[in-house]
Amino acid sequence: MSEGSYASFTARVAGRLKIRNVLIRYGLAECLGTFLLVLFGNGAAAQSVLTKHAVGNYMTVQVSSGIALAMAVYAAGGVTGGHVNPAVSLTMSILGRLPWRHLPVYMLGQYVGSFLASTVLYAVYYDALNAYDGGVRAVFGVKGTAGLWTTFPAEFVSVGNGFFDQVVGTALLMVCILAIFDRNNMHPSNGLIPLALGAMLTVLVMSFGVNFACSINPARDLAPRIFLAIAGWGTETFSFRNYSYFWIPLLGPHVGAIIGAAIYQLFLGLHFPDPETKSDAGRFLEKVHWSV
Repeated sequence: MSEGSYASFTARVAGRLKIRNVLIRYGLAECLGTFLLVLFGNGAAAQSVLTKHAVGNYMTVQVSSGIALAMAVYAAGGVTGGHVNPAVSLTMSILGRLPWRHLPVYMLGQYVGSFLASTVLYAVYYDALNAYDGGVRAVFGVKGTAGLWTTFPAEFVSVGNGFFDQVVGTALLMVCILAIFDRNNMHPSNGLIPLALGAMLTVLVMSFGVNFACSINPARDLAPRIFLAIAGWGTETFSFRNYSYFWIPLLGPHVGAIIGAAIYQLFLGLHFPDPETKSDAGRFLEKVHWSV
């Protein structure tokens, strides 16, 4: 086959494979972005724990979480903005920035991507898991490994404190997201936005990881929890402490994201002057060269 014929053939194949339904494209983008977020983030935790911290530690897991988000947004951002979080998508719909009819597609892609990432992580580390726990899948205990996929509260955390933790963490997440994306604010260039988001998640995990492992993402928590129940860890992933905790990383982030959006809008978003009435300070910020 000549070079020209091969190019024509690949072009025809690409044309046939190209999806023209915009909603399907959105769902696939969120699916892949969330897949990367969960696989990289949980993969770092698995590598550390299953090697008994010979390869990786808590610091590498925290940093990997931020880099994972950056890579996820680089992958999906050009199509959907890279929400990779149902709480973020819901809040964007409430703010009028995401059509409500798109919301179920975004969420479905996020949950499916997280579940697929959990499956791939299990397959990749299957032998390492068996070497670590002897083939006995335990949620808690010395050889408990469920926490590599989903989140559980520290022993001292009450229901109320756990819920508040998720609300505060996701509110901070949403405040920072809106600040980064707001073109009236400092607004980094598009190519730097994923890095800013990754840095933001890193500092969140480093600051609020003690109580509930800084879940702040329902897709990153619920889909792996369902996978664990199917893959051998059993329903204890839901039933621990009499079913009183599993719902917190599901509901808390939605509440927190909405509160965070309200805080940003009330403190900053609603008050930026129109371009023609910008203050001297605003005009100065447009001209100044920022350097470190």
